[in-house]
Amino acid sequence: MELAQGSWTEVPDGRLLWLPDFIDVFESMEWFRILNSELQWREDKIMMFGKWVTIPRLQAWYGDASYQYSNLTLDPLPWTPSLEELKGRCEQASEASFNSVLANLYRSGQDSNGWHSDNEPELGTTPVIASLSFGATRRFLLKHRRSKEKITLDLPSGSLLVMAGELQRHWVHCVPKTARQVEPRINLTFRYIQT
Repeated sequence: MELAQGSWTEVPDGRLLWLPDFIDVFESMEWFRILNSELQWREDKIMMFGKWVTIPRLQAWYGDASYQYSNLTLDPLPWTPSLEELKGRCEQASEASFNSVLANLYRSGQDSNGWHSDNEPELGTTPVIASLSFGATRRFLLKHRRSKEKITLDLPSGSLLVMAGELQRHWVHCVPKTARQVEPRINLTFRYIQT
């Protein structure tokens, strides 16, 4: 399925907003440098199939509320001016409000994010998730739970993908590993935690 660029696309059981040039490439590389040095990256473990495993990427949680997934609780660090500026730009583009952001640092092609949906109860039934990318281009896959329909996007530096409607209930998504030599990538996923 082809997504329209610059406007909302209705997909089965959800909505997507795809802005590949949300921030120009030169500004986006500066944002990568700032975020890479400013954010307090950490290596976490999550429970999978009864075992603790190290998450294959670094992450940081900022905002106004704690967040829980896979038996991991992330207590928020206070907003930085950089994150607040980017949050405001994402809120304007998506016409949504956010009070938290999960930052992920993919250090190489071996860092990844497996199939999942952002469907924790504190996100509500129709969460809006704004995913902003900086650094290396990485492939992003979406798959419908029932029909198995897939959407494949390459997320370049400065791109914004917004997932909305009932998408998190009916679709899963991932950033797969790649054997290609790729530079690091930072991804910010802005969301609203209901407290």
